[in-house]
Amino acid sequence: MATDPVCGMFVEERPESLHLFRDNRTYYFCSETCRDQFADPARAQRDLGRRIAVAWPLALAVVVLTYAVGSRDAWALAAALATVVQFYPGAVFYRGARDAIADRSWNMDLLIAVGSSAAYGYSLAALLLPGRGLPGSYFDASALIVTLILTGNYLEHRTRARAGSALARLRDLLPSTATRIEAGAEHTIDVTEVRPGDRLRIRPGGRFPVDGVVREGRTTVDESLLTGESLPVARSPGERVVAGALNLDGLVDVAAVAVGTDTFAAQVGRLLSDAEMSRVPLQRTADRIAAVFVPCVLVLGVAAGLGWAVLGRAGPTVGLLVFVSVVIIACPCAFGLATPAAIVVGSGRAAEEGVLFRGEDALERAARVDLVLTDKTGTLTEGKPTLVEVRPLGGRADADALALAAAVESGSEHPLARAVEDAARARSLPIPAAVGVRSEPGVGVRGEVAGSLVEVRRLDPSAQREGSGPVGEAASALASEGRSVAIVLKDGDPQGVLAFSDTLRPGAREAVAALGQDGIRIVIATGDGPAAASSIAREAAIAEVHALLTPAGKLALLRSLQTAGHRVAFVGDGINDAPALAAADLGIAIGSGTDVAKEAGQVVLVRSDFGGVALALRLARRTVAKVRSNIAWAIGYNAVLLPIAAGALVPALGFGVYAVLPIAGAVAMALSSTLVVANSLSLRWVTIGTPRPAVP
Repeated sequence: MATDPVCGMFVEERPESLHLFRDNRTYYFCSETCRDQFADPARAQRDLGRRIAVAWPLALAVVVLTYAVGSRDAWALAAALATVVQFYPGAVFYRGARDAIADRSWNMDLLIAVGSSAAYGYSLAALLLPGRGLPGSYFDASALIVTLILTGNYLEHRTRARAGSALARLRDLLPSTATRIEAGAEHTIDVTEVRPGDRLRIRPGGRFPVDGVVREGRTTVDESLLTGESLPVARSPGERVVAGALNLDGLVDVAAVAVGTDTFAAQVGRLLSDAEMSRVPLQRTADRIAAVFVPCVLVLGVAAGLGWAVLGRAGPTVGLLVFVSVVIIACPCAFGLATPAAIVVGSGRAAEEGVLFRGEDALERAARVDLVLTDKTGTLTEGKPTLVEVRPLGGRADADALALAAAVESGSEHPLARAVEDAARARSLPIPAAVGVRSEPGVGVRGEVAGSLVEVRRLDPSAQREGSGPVGEAASALASEGRSVAIVLKDGDPQGVLAFSDTLRPGAREAVAALGQDGIRIVIATGDGPAAASSIAREAAIAEVHALLTPAGKLALLRSLQTAGHRVAFVGDGINDAPALAAADLGIAIGSGTDVAKEAGQVVLVRSDFGGVALALRLARRTVAKVRSNIAWAIGYNAVLLPIAAGALVPALGFGVYAVLPIAGAVAMALSSTLVVANSLSLRWVTIGTPRPAVP
């Protein structure tokens, strides 16, 4: 069975079924109306608007002619107007019913077509066959049923369009053309013609058509709709840019790296589309109910109508109205929409903040998490060490030690080397030239500066603690503060001690607090030393830390927590932590790497922001809670109103209640589906600053 992406009903995946191929996948639909809405939602909405514009004035005129005038001529005119309503605005329900019968999908259109046709046909027979003893005219009921439900469909369609706006905006990001540079000349080509390696030119105000690397020029780029990052980011030669990002203020030439479906935006779109089309395991309950709901309603309607008409001796008119009330008041769409409505809104809201759920059970897995096990470097911290202190030795100036270190570190790509160079340039220090520079992995770097041998040696945590004398005391003091330490030597003589620190990501402390508010425990698992790990833990307000762990050690810790009964989410970079990500109840891959599809986690954080962890888990809990409340509403609505439609109120109110019940049922049914979607829309306002959500 497939789920109709518009109404949520269930369709057999057969070749003759109504289907549409798009985005390398096949979508199945219960009716032409749903297929048209999915293929061209704007056109479908305009068509519904035209039909409603015709239906409302005619339906109101039918009501006036039926009750205010009441003559036979007025009924004849009402019949003519009701016929227009029945077969022009109401044509969408007849097409849907036809498709339902052909596909055996038993959709809502079948109930509407049968119920409104019964009221219309009975009234027409009463008008044309006056001698057959068929009292009353119910053209007003048939016309209002069609009009009200069509209006409900229109409102529901608009609401769902709002819910799916994140994916629509993402699709609108990519430009249709690109400017390619060939032999020094510019050529405008279709974006589908771009190939990896092509040189493209992007002007200020334009969007990048493909993923690429800047070759010439500098600019700032707005990636907010892709990554959720609100601030523009600088891009210079050698740095990556992604398709759909907005070039703000610089002319740049870019070498294409990934094109078409391989671009970052396309991968994000696929993940978001898959999330919006997925069904959490909770939907299986709704599946079983909805699969038999419509035929059961038809059987109930026939049985109740015949029961009151024959056994209850109420007559054919009451029997007809009971039947119409039962089939009109039922709302199987509420079952079908319970899951997709919440998932569309929840996953769309998450995508706006750079959070992507992968796999149909990712949301429900995330909703059950009660413990977060997180790496430190690159997750809680920036992953880019900075030089925070220079302690000179032997009465020397700190600037001299820093300049010597920068001389031999210049040009190295090691993170500590770049931190030294950045610190020296920030202080505008003259950096002497170095020759014969040689790097020793895991030890440091050495080179000759003005005829002297200059070395920068890194110390591991144990060496920092075991040192003695001025060097050892300085290194030990800095290490106790959680710093990484290096020593600058000139011809073997210590010049100074450098202290490095990896800073906590902005918003990480707030995210940890939000996780605590939601009753989720946070544990750090890192390969760093205890002092550095404890320093970050104190800053982030995390109580439990496990340091000096290998990847195997992290995996062992994770499994021990699972054995203790915890549902564990592991937060890592998706590469070094792949074993733990795969073994966790929920893997959360954090980072802004462009190859999202290859990440190991069920949740991907497009931007490197630990706040996305808290938001992902909170949104998952809220979304699953909405699914459950939607299903509960669908069950409760039908459990209460179907017995009323079948005659539960007759002993107390008499059969007169059926004069208005079919119309009231149409209003209730139309509002029911809209209410399910509106309930789901509240997920759009979930943030990590909101009060603690209920645990589903």
